[in-house]
Amino acid sequence: MTRLTRTTRVFARLFPFLLAFLRDRKRWVVLGRGARRRPEAHAVRAERLTSTLAALGPTFIKLAQMLSARADIFPEPYLSAVSRLQDQVPPHPSNQIRALIEDELGRPVGDVFETFHEPPIAAASLGQVHRARIGDREVVVKVLRPGVEEAIALDLDISFRILFWLNILFPNHHIRALTNVVREFSVRIGEEMDLRVEAENMERFQRYFRDDPAVDAPEVVREHTRRRVLVMEYLEGTKVDRLQERFESGDLKFEEVMERLTSLYLRMMMVDGFLHADPHPGNLLVDREGRVVVLDWGMVLQVPRWTREAILRVALAVERDDLDGIINGMYQLGMISPEVARGDVREAAAEILAIMGRARTAGPQRVQEVIREILDTFYTWPLVLPQELVYFFRAAVLLEGIGFRYDPNFDGLGLIRRVIRSLRREILRETSREPVTMAKDLLGEVSQALRSFRELLIRAEREEFRVRLHPRDAQGQERFLHLQARRLLLSIFATATAVITAILFIAVRSPFLLIAGFAVSLFLFVFVFLIPTHLLENPLRHARGIRMR
Repeated sequence: MTRLTRTTRVFARLFPFLLAFLRDRKRWVVLGRGARRRPEAHAVRAERLTSTLAALGPTFIKLAQMLSARADIFPEPYLSAVSRLQDQVPPHPSNQIRALIEDELGRPVGDVFETFHEPPIAAASLGQVHRARIGDREVVVKVLRPGVEEAIALDLDISFRILFWLNILFPNHHIRALTNVVREFSVRIGEEMDLRVEAENMERFQRYFRDDPAVDAPEVVREHTRRRVLVMEYLEGTKVDRLQERFESGDLKFEEVMERLTSLYLRMMMVDGFLHADPHPGNLLVDREGRVVVLDWGMVLQVPRWTREAILRVALAVERDDLDGIINGMYQLGMISPEVARGDVREAAAEILAIMGRARTAGPQRVQEVIREILDTFYTWPLVLPQELVYFFRAAVLLEGIGFRYDPNFDGLGLIRRVIRSLRREILRETSREPVTMAKDLLGEVSQALRSFRELLIRAEREEFRVRLHPRDAQGQERFLHLQARRLLLSIFATATAVITAILFIAVRSPFLLIAGFAVSLFLFVFVFLIPTHLLENPLRHARGIRMR
């Protein structure tokens, strides 16, 4: 498919939804109040959007999966509809899969594997998985689909071009958040299509949890793993959403399984900083011994130490009802754009504090309800949800959904609190700096402050104080003056058009000329006073940073 054909198809499929979302905010796209629609209309549109994304292929399926937890971008019912989008496609022809394996390994399939099962046990948009045998060892072979890399690169290029114009025409925190998601996706999808990265992720997980007998991941067969082929140990188990019979038979204990799952994700997030970013029932199994087996390590999130520290500080600020501490942590985590005034987000922080306060005092409450209220706040206010919390929230909602599947009285928040108490020492050790390091940092900051104060006194004595504007402030003032100058010129032109039209009408007595001239003049006046100011600004400044990685 050529670039022009694909661009036309993507634009034709997505433009009606873009126009509908814009009219939800302003009836005439740039003017008026938002169009009022019944909940049923949004539900129908959500289903149509989901089917459209599925029809557009692997790029948009994977992108939709990332958006399914971003309530700061999409509200309900769109999130629920997109989250049900299944990454299942018809399998690729076996002869092409065999040819790809032989090209990667440099040997015929029969020389590498004792047996190779043609029908795949799983087929997704990026790759498919086959069972095989090497000697007496059962393995699975994950193969990247032929041509998928070129298709995704083309779709990403088209997506960035569309976002370029959206950032020019409709700059708001929803568009900025969507742009950040696509940027992140462009990086993560590249890693996910290199199966050597997935092999490294599994090996790293096994190093972190080598002393924990309750969890496991497949062992990689390194000698047969390449960029587009991954060979790993075959592990059997029951999907976490199909454990009812084992619970009823007494083979497993419900409380132990849920505690293991919750402890696993909390430890990955806050202790190891290495989070499995694709949690769904198909990737979480429980084997015969009761161990939790985690599959599909293509999407992994690195959570740096400073991010874990900031998350912990925000959590502690919430616990002590410290509004300023919450706002400081939100700025540090990048939830708030530096251009947004502190006062503008104070109410949003207060709303988050109130939500968490209700969660502490209202008795058993669903994790999903608390997260939904928090995400609604992010959608309403100019806040951007950090990607680390996005994936952790997805895992929390998944685990609670599994719990409610087996126990209608499952207390997800209570379980999280109990697990946090059990992991408290490890979390504090990994997210808090050593006392000696903290003392050195504090002494350094004090020394720097004293030097700055001394320089301030010396300059005061020499009368060398100068007032300097931050470049952003200077640019803002310059932009404001340019806007006013453009508005003034347009107003003068509109007035001159009206006067000239009146003079010409007196001379030629043409009603058509009078109507046309006054219509042009009226349009210019409307454009000056009603069209949002961003349409008069330099569009290139909005596009800065929108680049394909």
